[in-house]
Amino acid sequence: MHRRAIVLAAGKGTRMKSKKYKVLHEIAGKSMIEHVVNNVNASGVEELVTIVGHGAENVKETLGEQSLYSYQEEQLGTAHAVKMAEEHFADKQGTTLVVCGDTPLVTADTFKSLLEHHEAHRAQATVLTATAPNPYGYGRIVKDEAGRLVNIVEQKDADEAEKAITEISSGIFAFDNETLFNKLTQVKNDNAQGEYYLPDVLSLILEDNGIVEIYHTNDFDEIMGVNDRVMLSQAAKALRVRINEAHMRNGVTIIDPENTYIESDVEIGVDSVIEPGVKLSGKTVVGEDTVIGQYSEVSNSRIGSNVSIKQSVIDEATVQDNAKIGPFAQLRPASHIGEHVKVGNFVEVKKSEVRAGAKLPHLSYIGDAVIGERTNIGCGSITVNYDGKNKFKTIIGKESFIGCNTNLIAPLTLGDRVTTGAGSTITDDVADNSLALARSRQTTKEGYFKK
Repeated sequence: MHRRAIVLAAGKGTRMKSKKYKVLHEIAGKSMIEHVVNNVNASGVEELVTIVGHGAENVKETLGEQSLYSYQEEQLGTAHAVKMAEEHFADKQGTTLVVCGDTPLVTADTFKSLLEHHEAHRAQATVLTATAPNPYGYGRIVKDEAGRLVNIVEQKDADEAEKAITEISSGIFAFDNETLFNKLTQVKNDNAQGEYYLPDVLSLILEDNGIVEIYHTNDFDEIMGVNDRVMLSQAAKALRVRINEAHMRNGVTIIDPENTYIESDVEIGVDSVIEPGVKLSGKTVVGEDTVIGQYSEVSNSRIGSNVSIKQSVIDEATVQDNAKIGPFAQLRPASHIGEHVKVGNFVEVKKSEVRAGAKLPHLSYIGDAVIGERTNIGCGSITVNYDGKNKFKTIIGKESFIGCNTNLIAPLTLGDRVTTGAGSTITDDVADNSLALARSRQTTKEGYFKK
């Protein structure tokens, strides 16, 4: 059975009170529309159309070639929006999933189960439902005594008895594709909103004695739609709980899950420990037995095994096994920290390779540099890499000892086992096994205080 999907993403989302297009607001590091499309694609859908309106170019830029697109110029209701996809799907056979672009919590497994239930029952339509603690604002599922669907009634069209119903429609449906586009032509807009409602397609199928199924999910949070910033924060919290629980069940210790922020693409190895206040984002990968200390931020980085990170910020960097970072270190993009390296407090590294066993204990800036194996960088030393216009490189060999407060004026190459005197400003290359001193002699004026 060929499976297709239509993602409804044309609404501007005025209740978000934002310049940003509604479905592009992010939770757990991705826009809502990306979560939806990723989960739909993972459910076995082979072809997908996104219905766009306001902010169409921004949505296309975000999704790229993951989707086809249809434009809805006027927002005249959900049935009207789905009808826009007929340029791609009309007259095709198979199953079509219709999803809202602001429901980022529906899992790929739920989409897959919905589709399988629909196809197993040879239904013309199937609605995904849930039981809501507070059903206000949702379409109510009206059933007969046998538990079969009679109607879906929108909030503004519901009477008191219907408003009391707690089983609600998620706004997500599976349809027989040919039936869907045939019935869309018959939908009318004689309702309180004057809109063309997609649930009316189900009523038309039932009038023709067709089969309409209900697939119920037990997790109401999963079908949560996002209409404003409050709901955005609620969805983000629900997704954060889901992500953190998955990591814990996979062998990661998270000390305080409610105050730990892990985005959806992050990978963490077993027996690693994540302390409170940590934020792991982007495509970050963390190895095994690593401890990421409280209030650290790691984004789009690869962290090895048995690494210790304390109160540090790491962005687009690589940290290899057994390294120690922090407290209060910053690793900026293109930093590569080797095995058993120590990057201590208030050290900043940018676009540099720090090789195995090297030490940058404290208060240093290392930019555009290569630091050799087992080299020690003294407190307060910096690579002077920028002349106000261009960046230059510093290369230091292995087993060197850079004295405290050394300025290394790039471009500069120091060999193996080089020592620099504390307080030196080094401007010339230094050969292997050499001592470099570059500071004025001390002058002492005795009795100066009395004068």
